[in-house]
Parts: sequence; structure tokens; C-alpha cells
Amino acid sequence: MTFLQPWMLVALPLVALPLIIHLINQRRFQTVRWAAMQFLLAAKALSRGYSRLRHWLIMALRMLAVAAVILAVGRPLSRGWLALAGGGRPDSAIVILDRSPSMQAVAAAGGESKLDTGRRQLAESLATLRAGRVLVVSDPAKGPEEVASPEAIVELATAGPVAAAADLPALLQSGYDFIRENAAGTTEIWICSDQRANDWKPDDGAWAGIRDALAKLPQQVRIQLLSYAAPAKGNVAIRASNVRLESLGRDRRLVVTVAVSRQADGERATIPVKFEIGGVSTAVNVDLTGREAVLKNHVIPLEPSAAARGWGRVSIPADADTADNEFFFAYDAPPPRRSLIVAEDPAAGRVLELVAAIAPDKAASPVDLVPPGGLAAAAWDQAAVLFWQGPLPEGRDAELVQAFLDRGGQAVFFAPDRPTATEFVGCAWGEWTAPPKPATAESWRTDQDLLANTLAGSALPLGDVEIRRSCGLSGDLVPLASLPAGTPLVARASRSEGVTFVATTPAPRDSSFAAEGVVLYALVQRSIDRGLAVLGGARQADAGPAASEIAKACGDWTRLAGPAAAPSTESGLHAGVFSCGDRLVAVNRPAAEDAALAVADDRIDGLFRGLSFQRITGTAGDTDSLVQEIWRAFLIAMLLALAAEGLLSLPRAAAADRAAKTSRPLEAAA
Repeated sequence: MTFLQPWMLVALPLVALPLIIHLINQRRFQTVRWAAMQFLLAAKALSRGYSRLRHWLIMALRMLAVAAVILAVGRPLSRGWLALAGGGRPDSAIVILDRSPSMQAVAAAGGESKLDTGRRQLAESLATLRAGRVLVVSDPAKGPEEVASPEAIVELATAGPVAAAADLPALLQSGYDFIRENAAGTTEIWICSDQRANDWKPDDGAWAGIRDALAKLPQQVRIQLLSYAAPAKGNVAIRASNVRLESLGRDRRLVVTVAVSRQADGERATIPVKFEIGGVSTAVNVDLTGREAVLKNHVIPLEPSAAARGWGRVSIPADADTADNEFFFAYDAPPPRRSLIVAEDPAAGRVLELVAAIAPDKAASPVDLVPPGGLAAAAWDQAAVLFWQGPLPEGRDAELVQAFLDRGGQAVFFAPDRPTATEFVGCAWGEWTAPPKPATAESWRTDQDLLANTLAGSALPLGDVEIRRSCGLSGDLVPLASLPAGTPLVARASRSEGVTFVATTPAPRDSSFAAEGVVLYALVQRSIDRGLAVLGGARQADAGPAASEIAKACGDWTRLAGPAAAPSTESGLHAGVFSCGDRLVAVNRPAAEDAALAVADDRIDGLFRGLSFQRITGTAGDTDSLVQEIWRAFLIAMLLALAAEGLLSLPRAAAADRAAKTSRPLEAAA
């Protein structure tokens, strides 16, 4: 239980005052034995047990009354039947808001979202707690933003919903930096979130450092998690992919693949999918029987007069979470699917050339084999991806590759025949190892990146690929696939999202990547697709850091579609279509927002182990207060205790009179 005036609790020893007065009164009388009184004492012994119990009850009620008065003056706070941990009024309160799309879910149609409920409840609670300073952390790039009063949290423009995923480790790190740099006193950190795994990143190594840093702070820090982990019932999300423009003579058409999904199996449902392109709307019904239904390569004819470049939107009727009910896309005449290949092993180079040249559609897929030392003459401005099999680049070659990555190109590095100590983007190759028998991938990421499941939900058959030998990897890596004992097979560089490492080669002596084919083809073609996103006049981007970087680099970032109320200071965080010079950029929520489940409570408890941490469970639209003063209950308890004490203290004269009247008839009869 927490108190607004905890210093009043120093008076709690006064609870013993009735007992002390009783003991003092006992010493005022002296015991004198008197023979005539022995008979009366013997008679009174029969009722001594009841009398002693009555006296103890009177004493307890008097002590309870004193305690209730002291606690009431201390102004206790409570949340329903559960008291909040901690002490009194905090010097600072830091509010960390998860503003991701999943926080826009509602419990009932037209009701309040999780985010709006959380902001309102936090504003009410902090107003009651009377924190000295209130700061809001909603974007780790901007840091804490101080507000004039707790009520301002509800109307704060930068505390509203966004299409980007939250980064809880980075948000909490921002709060820690404020506490350390400002020498803040007693601080409460309030986290408002729905515990989604893609927002919390429980496997991120940053958690251990943040936990240790908070534990070492000299001031008291209390962490409260306001959790809205209950999933949105019946929610369906929509997503578009593989948007391409095709020309058939004078006719042009747009080909779009659409997927509708939900997080749990349910009854069969018919979902009306609405397409809006150039002011023209069409609708198609999609039957959803499991967790996902895919409308593959849906063809939308375009008017002959329509421009080659444009944008559109797919949407479904509003449900429990309106944030995932629409998806924007942009299209343009496709650029060539050009790839650059540098390979020291001819066998590996031939396999990569063949796989890169076979496009998923009929688009041209030129492949340039670049000889060693020929990078300066390569068609870097036309290439989408670089496939590199050999020692990592250094010197001038490294500068050319880095410039290619900086403008949005992709690079996939396969293990070299003879590893060197050269590092690139903080990573380096190690030594080759060959197990006694071929190994297979033990685990791989199926939710996103190059090895994600197909649109139909099927996993890539990476477990069927035999790895006959693999090369060690070291550095700042994010594993995408691992061999037994955790050895990385496919990994992405932490410093550059455009760099992927494969710890073997497609040559037959190293693996069965070429023989199996499917996994290698998916990895190569997905890399090309990601590289093409920056070459054409239209591209897709996930809301968050990726879209923000595009907006910063763009001289003229103008909204063409999407929420008009989005603050201009949050470019790249909101969904919509934007013009960037002569290009179109469609910004949408990350794919993980549609599939991520809530992190288990015990897992989150482990992230804060050793800290003062408590979870408060809420629901969207909840009208209950998180914190409320309950001093009235203690005053009522005091009055009841005094009333009961008074009744027990009344003399027993009435009972004696009744006993006397009962005995008189008996004497007369005798």
C-alpha cells in the first residue's frame, strides 16, 4: 500500500497507547487479601473467561481505532483490492507508451482503444499521486518529453497511435538515461503496453544491461507495467504484397497478392476485400477458414489513360483493431531485376547465376558476373543485390560495397574458400568445420526476413538442406537460422540490415542448397525484391526507423493518403502514401504486428528480476481508476471500532437486575 503522506506512519507506535494506559492503571491499585471476599472471588471465577475475553476485545478495538486514524491521515492509496507497491509521492514519473498498431484494439465496437484507455488511466493516477515531474517517452529517438500536468498526456500529439512497432528496450533505455543525467530523486516508471513480442524483444541482449543499470542507480526506482495483453477477439488483418505493373500491348494491369489473417483459428468467415486505385473501387470476397487466406495474383485492369505510376489501398470492414484493416501500396513500371555476382568458386558462381536469373514472373533478370578487381566498372546504380562468395571486401572494394548498401542495396555474403581476418560491417569469417555426418538447420526465423514463411503460411524446407561443412561467423549478428549447438547458418548484420551472411556455399561439396533448390531460390529472389524497393519510382517501407530515414533523406515528404492528423514531426511513423520528390513511398505497419503473440507474464517478470516491479492488468475501455484514495474506509473502520468498544464497555447492571428478579419467585416459594 502506498501513502501520499507516508511520514505520518511514524506515529504507528501510538497504537500501543491504550495498552500502556491499561498497564499504568493496573499499578494504581494494591492487592489486599480479605477473607470475606474469597467467597465472592470464587463465585466470580465462573465468569472470568468471558470477562477476560471482553476486556481483550475492548483493548483491541481501541488500538484498531488509533491505527485507523493514523492510516487515514497518511492518505492511503489503493487500486481496487490490490495495493500498489512502493512509498509516497514520487519526485518524477516517466511514462513509457507502446503506441504500436496492436494497442489500437478495442474491447467493443466503437469503444475506447487500449492506448486511449491507458493514457486516461495513467493521467488520472499520476494526478492522484501528485508526481513532481511527469515525462512521456514515446519515441526513443526524441527522448523524454516533459508535460505541464498529468492530464496533458491524454491530449499530447506525440502520444497518439502510430503504425510503427514499439521498441521497449530502447524506450526504457531512454528513461534510464534521463534518470542518470538529471539525478532525479524517487522515480516511478509506468509502462503502458500489450506485451507483444515484436515490441518487447525479450531475446534482445540489451535487457540485461538495462536491468543492471537500473539496479545500480542510487535513487529508488519503481516500475509499474500497465498491461493490456488480452488479444483482440475476432480481429482480422489485411496485407498486400508482390504488387507489380504488367503491360500487355496497350493494356496495363496491376497484379496484387492479398493475405487476410488472424492469430487463432475460428469459424469460417467471408471477408469482403476492397481495392481502391485511382479513385476506382472494386470488391472481392475472400473465404477465411483457418488462420490465413491468400488471394494470389489478383488482377486489376487499369484504364489506358492511367499513369504508369500510382498508389492504392486494400481494406476490410472495421473490426476489433482498425489499425490493421487497411494496407497501402505504390506501383511503377518495374526496373530490371539486375544482380551482381562475385564468386571465387566457379561452381558456387554458376549456381547463384542460375538461381538469380530465374525470376518469379516474366520480368527480365540480368545477372552480371564481376571478376575480381572489376567492381569499379560494375553497374552499381542499376543493381538490386550483390551476391559475394569469397573473402570479405576491403580497401576500395569495401568502399564501393558500403556505398551500394547506403543507398539501399542488398548484399548476401557466402563463406569464402579461404577465410581471412578482414572485417566488414563489424563481422568476420572464422574457420571451416565439417561434422562427421551432414547437419541440418535446428531453428530459423519464420516470422520475417529472408527465411520467413510463404504467404500461404508454409515454412521453407530449410530442415531438408544438408550442410556438409560450415564456416564460423563472429561479430554483431542477428541469427536467422542456426545449426545444432547454436552455430549460425544464416545471419543478418546488426549494423546493416541490408547485409546477410550464409555460413556455407551452394557448391555441392559444401551443402545441398543447389540440389534442394527451394530455400536458395527464396533467399536469392527475396534479396532481389528487397533491393528493387529502392530502384523503382515506387517502394514499400515499414513504419519506423526505415521509413523515418527515407523521410529525412527526402527533401519533399508530402502525404498523399493516410491519417491527416499525424504530426509532421513524426514522419515515417504513420501509415499512408507519401511523395518523395519524383517517387512514391507506401508506409505500412511491420509484418510482425499481425502475427506477434503476447510475451508470457513470467518471461517479463524475468526481464525485471531484482527490480521493484509490479504488473497491473487492464482491459480496453476500463473505467476503473488505477489509484484511488481510501482514507474514508479507515475513518469508517475507526467509527465502527469505537462503537463496538462502547457497547462492550457498558456496565452489566441490566443483566444483574434481570438475574435478581428471576431469583425472587424462587425465594417466595421456599
